[in-house]
Amino acid sequence: MSYQNNYPTIDDKAEINHVEAGDMDLKHDAHHHSSDQVKHGDRALKYVGEERIELTEEDNVRIRRKTDKRILSILMWVYFLQIFDKTLLGYANNLGMSTTVGLHGTQYQLLSMINAIVQLAWQPFSSYLLVRVPARPLMTGMVFCWGLSQACMAASSTFGGLLACRALLGLFEAGCLPLFSLLTVQWYRRSEQPLRVAAWYSTNGMATIVAALISFGLGHVKSPHIHNWQLIFIISGIITVLTAPVIWFMIDSDVASARFFDEDEKAKAIERLRANNTGTGTNEFKWKQVIELFIDPKTYLWLALTLCINVGAAVTTYFGPTLIGSFGFSKNISSLLNMPFGFLQIIAIMSGCYAATKFKIKSALLAVFNIIVIIGLVLLYVENTRGKLRIAVALVGYYLLAFLFGCNPMVVAWIAGNTAGQTKKATIMSVFNAASAVGNIVGPAIFSDKDKPHYIPGLKATLGIFCAMLACIAIQFMLLIFFNKQRQNQRVKNGKPKFIKDTSMENKYQAYGSEEHNGTLGQNALLDLTDFKNDEFVYVY
Repeated sequence: MSYQNNYPTIDDKAEINHVEAGDMDLKHDAHHHSSDQVKHGDRALKYVGEERIELTEEDNVRIRRKTDKRILSILMWVYFLQIFDKTLLGYANNLGMSTTVGLHGTQYQLLSMINAIVQLAWQPFSSYLLVRVPARPLMTGMVFCWGLSQACMAASSTFGGLLACRALLGLFEAGCLPLFSLLTVQWYRRSEQPLRVAAWYSTNGMATIVAALISFGLGHVKSPHIHNWQLIFIISGIITVLTAPVIWFMIDSDVASARFFDEDEKAKAIERLRANNTGTGTNEFKWKQVIELFIDPKTYLWLALTLCINVGAAVTTYFGPTLIGSFGFSKNISSLLNMPFGFLQIIAIMSGCYAATKFKIKSALLAVFNIIVIIGLVLLYVENTRGKLRIAVALVGYYLLAFLFGCNPMVVAWIAGNTAGQTKKATIMSVFNAASAVGNIVGPAIFSDKDKPHYIPGLKATLGIFCAMLACIAIQFMLLIFFNKQRQNQRVKNGKPKFIKDTSMENKYQAYGSEEHNGTLGQNALLDLTDFKNDEFVYVY
C-alpha cells in the first residue's frame, strides 16, 4: 500500500480544523494572522501564526519548569492513584477477600479482568470524549467517580457487588492513560516527552511499593467490625475522591488556556512546540483522521507491542503476590518481597526513558528491555519445572520482569512522537489503551487456578509472547524508515528541502525552519494535519 501522494491538497485543507464556537472571536483578535490560518488552525493561533516569536533558551527552560510544576505534578499524582487503586485488588485478595466474600472457581479471575473488559468496550467513546471535552473537567470527573467506585468495594459483600464496583472503576479509568499521553504531547517538545512520560508512568513502581506497605500494615489490624481488606479500599477511595478538587484548581486543558502563563508566555510556550508539527489542541472530532489511523500499518504494530507488554504486566499486577507466595512465604512476607519489584520498576522506567532521550533510539532500547524480560521468564520457567525450587533464582527471575514496565512508557512516547492530528492522536492512544485492556484480560486468563502453584502453561505462553514482541519492534523500525523516505519525496514535490533538521529532538531549544529555509518550513505546525498529510513531519525511531 502506498502513501506517496498523501501530502496536503486544497481539498484536504478544507477539512482542517475549524475554530470551535467558543473561540470564534479569534478571527477578531488575531488580526496579524492570515484568514486561512485563523480559519483552519487550532486555538494556539490566537497567540502565534505566520509570525515567529523570539524565544531564548532561558525562556524555554523557564516555561518548561512552570509546566512541570503545574501539569506534570498532577499527572504523576493522578497516575499513581490510578495504578494504586488498580493494584490493591491483588493485595486485598492476599488479605482474605475471597474467603470473606466466598469467591470460588474463576470468580477472582473475572474480578481481575472486568475493569479491563469495560475499558476495552468503552474505548470508542473515550476517543470521542478526549477530543470533545477539555482535559480539566474530564480529568476531574473521572478521578472523582473512580474514587467513589473504589470506596464502594469495601461495602460489597457479594461477588456481584464487587464485580459492579470493579466494572465502574474500569469505566472511569478508561481515559486516564490516553488523556495523559495527549497532555504530554500538547505541553512538551518531542525531546522532552520520554522523560515526562517516564515521570508519570514510573509511579507504577511507587504505587506497588506503597500498596505493599499498606497491605503489610493493615494485615496486622484485628477488628471484629471491619476486615483489613475493606480498610484498603476505604483509604484509597477517600484519597482519590479528595484529589478531584485539587485537579480542578491546578490543571489546565491546553497551552492557550493556561492560567499560570501570561499572554507573552503563552505565545512563547506555543512557539517552542512548533517543531513538533503536531499542533496544540482542538475540540473538533474528524472521522477522516480515524479512517487514516486504521489504514496506517503502524497502528497494528503499536497494538501488537502494547498487547505483548501488558499480558506480562497483568501477570505481575494480579498474580505477583500469589507467585511469591507459591515460593513458601507467608502473606505478609509476600507483600514485603514485592517491594523490590516496585523499586526495579522505577529504575527500569526512568533509566529506559533517560536513555531514549539521550540516544534518541527507542526501538533499540525496547529490544534490550524485552530481552531482559525474556531472561526473567526463562528463569521462572526453568525453576518451576525442576524438581527442587531454588527460591533465590526464582525471585531473581520474577524481579527481572519489572523491566517490562520500562517498555510501556517508551512505547507511549514512541507512538506520541510519530502521530499527528488531534483526532488521530486521541484515537491511537485509545487503541493503545484498548490493547492494554486486552493484555490485562489475556494475562490473568492464561494463569489458571488448576495450574497452581507454579503456573507452568502461563509462564510458557508469556515467554512466547515476549519473543514475538522482538519481531514487532524490528518491523516497526523498518516501517518508520520507509515512511520518512515518503515524507522526503513529498517535500521535494512541494518545492521544499528533501532533508530537514528535526529541532524538536534537540535537547536545547532551536527555532524551527524560519531562517534556515527562508520561512518555507513551519507553516503547517499549528494546523491540525496528520503525519501523513504534513510533508514536514519527521518520524523518530
